[in-house]
Amino acid sequence: MIVVYGIDQHLNPIKKDLSDAIHHCMMSVLGMPEDKRAHRFMPMHADDFFYPGGRSNKYTVIEINMMEGRQKDTIKALIYKLFEELEQRLALSPVDVEITIKQQPPHCWGFRGMTGDDVNDLKYQVKV
Repeated sequence: MIVVYGIDQHLNPIKKDLSDAIHHCMMSVLGMPEDKRAHRFMPMHADDFFYPGGRSNKYTVIEINMMEGRQKDTIKALIYKLFEELEQRLALSPVDVEITIKQQPPHCWGFRGMTGDDVNDLKYQVKV
């Protein structure tokens, strides 16, 4: 599950392209399948979205929640790939992008009527 926050005037026009760029990175670095896209966009009014100095109104926060198991180098590769793709595809400066990756144990995930540690038919590897 990926949640993206930003100022509505900037985020709304780029949601589709941003989702495509993020998913491309998830597929290329983590091996996620094409149909495994769970993105939520949270466009916010500028009065409700405070961000650090030195950023523009394009400041975008990306929270990636996934099952535990990815290696440190894999996570770092994903972060760097996201910075690169977002700058190339959407002209989002790395200074205007904040990425947080949260990994939870599989037993903390619930989907399709079971927990993540009970599922045995994932079409992708978690331990990469």
